[in-house]
Amino acid sequence: MDIEAWVWWLIGAAALGIPLVLTAMPEFGMMAVGAVAAAIGAGFGLGPVAQVLVFVVVSVALVSVVRPIAARHRAQRPQLATGTEALKGRQAVVLERVDAGGGRIKLAGEVWSARALDTEQVYEPGHQVDVVEIDGATAIVM
Repeated sequence: MDIEAWVWWLIGAAALGIPLVLTAMPEFGMMAVGAVAAAIGAGFGLGPVAQVLVFVVVSVALVSVVRPIAARHRAQRPQLATGTEALKGRQAVVLERVDAGGGRIKLAGEVWSARALDTEQVYEPGHQVDVVEIDGATAIVM
């Protein structure tokens, strides 16, 4: 029984889909798309060399174009900060003296415990401070 070339390419595409799912490496998916393109070429009667060439060209093109775009998107911070990330960089008003040992501030309409980033620095009530980081339920200010 002679299996046509396009069937082998589809089997190859399915085989490349397995490591895509198991490893979450998108490159396998891009090569699977290349195998599907080669199957389409085989269906239209392309020879074996042309089929391999279609597979290689489509796979390399997808990896070289899509991968940098995906890496750029992965490296970007989210546009909308939520939770404690949204509080970083905001200003607060000191309610009780804040030093390295602690204190209280009013941040985003709520009372927070706080401590100074610089262990030598002391902030008196009424002073405006900037929130540098949130450590649990404590705002680190300067």
